[in-house]
Amino acid sequence: MTGPKSERTREQIVAAALRLFREQGYQGTTMRAVASEAGVSVGNAYYYFASKDELVQGFYEEMLAEQQRACASVFAASTDFAERLRGVLHACFDAAEPYHEFAGKFFATAAQPDNPLSPFSTTSSPARDGSIALFRELIDGSSMRIGPELGATLPELLWLYELGIVLYWVHDTSENTARTRALIEHTVPMVTRLVRLSRLPVLRPLTRQTVDLIGMLRA
Repeated sequence: MTGPKSERTREQIVAAALRLFREQGYQGTTMRAVASEAGVSVGNAYYYFASKDELVQGFYEEMLAEQQRACASVFAASTDFAERLRGVLHACFDAAEPYHEFAGKFFATAAQPDNPLSPFSTTSSPARDGSIALFRELIDGSSMRIGPELGATLPELLWLYELGIVLYWVHDTSENTARTRALIEHTVPMVTRLVRLSRLPVLRPLTRQTVDLIGMLRA
């Protein structure tokens, strides 16, 4: 089943699930309740999503798609590495902001090491790979020269950097999560400077160690 109508139904189910997750919590929401909230049959809900876990993966993918759409104009407007990185990060939290209240309870579940909702799980690989690809696009279109060793792993390092800010955002109680936005503004220049300095001969051993570390974590 494909086409605009199918896509609308899928989005409708995800939106209904997120409303219930916010109101009742992840554990307290059933697929039957999601189907009722979305106005579809239980069988139809299961056609699109085999479980609640798959519904959350759908949420991940929709947030990524929204972030990608916002980044298109950012990337078209500038080749400056810092501006592009700032744009990617702000786009991430613009997309996630409506779900901030729900995020704390959800991440308590997703943080379990063996949970399929973890951003590091095999189940989450499509959204994770898409996010890393977005950082690759950021790098490839920037005017900054990056050494080949670091360039191969930098997208993944930037994704981990974004994930760290997400963890801070989950616990951010400031109005409109202003502290998270300030964290982005203060750390982007630092990250940019580190990337730029990585080409210096004196820092190449550290760059190699970082590349080796990422390789070990992938194994």
